[in-house]
Amino acid sequence: MKTYNVMTAAKGVNGFGSFPTDTKVSSTLGAGVEATYTVPSTSSMGDSHSPNYLAVFSYEPAKKVWVAFNATAAVPAGNTLLASSSILNPSAKIVSAGDIIHVISAAAADIGIEFYQI
Repeated sequence: MKTYNVMTAAKGVNGFGSFPTDTKVSSTLGAGVEATYTVPSTSSMGDSHSPNYLAVFSYEPAKKVWVAFNATAAVPAGNTLLASSSILNPSAKIVSAGDIIHVISAAAADIGIEFYQI
């Protein structure tokens, strides 16, 4: 698993141009079918790392994927704002080894997640 390094010497932080990682997953979600993934404690090459990672998400264009962490993901219903464990198409989140990522979409959608040690 690669470490997520950014250039902080510049005024601001640029997260573009990261190294390819050896720990990534992808799926084609079925409509209304939740999928889960447990964040690994080692890279796919067997290297043991810090238990914290930056999970970087990518989605099929124009698709809505709801993501929850250690909770059931749910597609919202109705036209009222209600409390939810799910968030729509997050770009990246800090996760820990053993966390379970839950994803769901109302329509079939492709999703990918890359993991970087932080």
